[in-house]
Amino acid sequence: MGSKSDPGVIKKLDEVVVNRIAAGEVIQRPANALKEMLENSLDAKSNQITVTVKSGGLKMLQISDNGTGIRQEDLGIVAERFTTSKLRDFKDLSNIATYGFRGEALASISHVARLSILTKTRDSKCGYKAEYSDGKLLGTPKPMAANQGTTITVEDLFFNVPNRLAALRSGAEEFNKISEVMTRYAVHNSGVGFTLKKAGETGVTVKTQVNNSILDNIRLLYGPTVAKELIEFDFENERYKVKSKGYISNVNYSVKKMVFLLFINHRLVESSALKKSIEGVYASYLPKGMSPFVYLSLEIHPNNVDVNVHPTKHEVFFLNQDAIIEKFQSALEQKLLNSNASRTFYTERLLPETKISKLDIQISSSSDKPAIAAKDMIRTSSTDQKLDKFFTSTSSVQTSGTVLDSRNTPSEEKSGSGSKCSMPEMRECKLSSVRTLRKELQAESSNTGRDIFANHTFVGCVSRKLALFQHTTKLYLVNTTNFSQQLFTQILLRDFGNIGVMKLNPAPSLNTLAKLALDHPEAGWSPQDGDKQELADFVTTTLFQYREMLDDYFSLQMDYRDGVECLVGIPLLLDDYCPWLAGLPLFVLRLATEVDYQDEIECFRGFIRETARFYSVSSTEGARMDLAQHQDEKGEGDSDTSEEWRFTIEHVLYPAFKKFLMPSQSCLTDRSLLQIANLPDLYKVFERC
Repeated sequence: MGSKSDPGVIKKLDEVVVNRIAAGEVIQRPANALKEMLENSLDAKSNQITVTVKSGGLKMLQISDNGTGIRQEDLGIVAERFTTSKLRDFKDLSNIATYGFRGEALASISHVARLSILTKTRDSKCGYKAEYSDGKLLGTPKPMAANQGTTITVEDLFFNVPNRLAALRSGAEEFNKISEVMTRYAVHNSGVGFTLKKAGETGVTVKTQVNNSILDNIRLLYGPTVAKELIEFDFENERYKVKSKGYISNVNYSVKKMVFLLFINHRLVESSALKKSIEGVYASYLPKGMSPFVYLSLEIHPNNVDVNVHPTKHEVFFLNQDAIIEKFQSALEQKLLNSNASRTFYTERLLPETKISKLDIQISSSSDKPAIAAKDMIRTSSTDQKLDKFFTSTSSVQTSGTVLDSRNTPSEEKSGSGSKCSMPEMRECKLSSVRTLRKELQAESSNTGRDIFANHTFVGCVSRKLALFQHTTKLYLVNTTNFSQQLFTQILLRDFGNIGVMKLNPAPSLNTLAKLALDHPEAGWSPQDGDKQELADFVTTTLFQYREMLDDYFSLQMDYRDGVECLVGIPLLLDDYCPWLAGLPLFVLRLATEVDYQDEIECFRGFIRETARFYSVSSTEGARMDLAQHQDEKGEGDSDTSEEWRFTIEHVLYPAFKKFLMPSQSCLTDRSLLQIANLPDLYKVFERC
């Protein structure tokens, strides 16, 4: 035996060990594997990418795209290390325009998982499926039916590296990591449709459309709250050959943990120096301990970027980094300084006896204007003499109207300004039935009604069904129920195929909902209609049969929960608005009995009609709310409940009317929009008196 002081014998590691060590550098967890495969799909010019995951990607991670595919003759070496179609010479590293370049991703995956590839090119008559282990092709590729593109399936990740597998967190945690990577690439690649789902489940975690904009994807994936507070940010510097575009949150938005999406030359990367500089700028504007949302896409001349820094390619180095960050920081400071003019502050009431609660005050400049006759003045502040001011029971409701110049504009000037009265832009849709319904909507719409709603000033609620608002010098009594139904009809048509979802937890049973509906007097059930259980089964079977279509087009989601057909999600049509969920049973019943699913256009027309009816402000809910208010006045109810509907109508529905609603022509004649006063006419009456 040798002494302990003797030097160890140097041996060459087995090639399998070497490759597994190298693979561990590139593929550290399922999310890294997904990132590599996503970039391959994007390099292949795909515009539809679907990822399916099982057990957080440890059991299965599958990605399908419709890209260019892999040639049959290349399948033999595609999983070998350092085989790539994107790099030929070392000097090519200075001009990389693709995500992948080293040819390590698939090889690394094959050394730590079971890898199979199904692919078809445009010119190939059929697809081919190949399986790989330790970078080598197993057998020969088998011809198989396939669509153009590539499907890569990774199974049993790290099955032969037990220490790495044991170090990973739970499947749920790994799925969250995968979802984060998918979400960030979906935001940046607005011309690509991304779908992420769990194996065996019909619902999706991430879903974007090809024609979505970057802002659409942020709104869909990160929520409308942040999307509505974003401002565009552009930066360019010729000297350092760098330019940037993106979206940053304004000074009114903040979160505890910074959300920072950074792409350099379209590659998802991290930069602690850039992140720190951004946090330093925002520190002057946000509350202590709060952070912004930032999405940035930087383009730097390829000669100035070193992408070959780390095997995972999540870090890059670029020339003049400190100088570029300094210029960037100055541009960001200037952008936030300009946006600070519309910052929202809060002021407390000054006198104990005043009935005015907290007001949102928007800072604005004023200028001298000529005096205006009182009869021509138009009130433009929703906090000035609101109807609610005269009712003590509602004095605690927060108001958020914008305080404008007290010298109001006369009607002759007002009519020439204000919102543009055009039809809100519809999302592109190739279905002829949807285009037909949209044309019908446009033909029935009123430009005059649009002008009135786009430039109105809310006065107050008369009841849940009726409200008052002012347009120029006229006062109108408005049927909120009627116009809310029109609004939701238009939203369903406008956002067809790209509607948000409101999850129900716990998810109610479809069968139970149907039976509850049949017990309701409004359903009109009689013994002649048949057994209630059989009718409930019919409702469940009918809706569940079309669940994929209803989910894709309208985000009405149904799935099994413990073997029971359940309603797991309903459409999210308007931010901060939830329909009266007690009406859910009747909604489910009517979807099964009042919609013709055999005819496409009638199916869409019927579903939209019933959904808009369910989401509209209903008299049934109004009766319940009125009862709650009556109980509150007697000291028997909850004051928050009695005021909630008023706040929703004023601060959610009517702002949406102003922004989106294209009212029908009939509203001018059917008394749903009724003029009840006109200021000049009232002055004439007073003059005669």
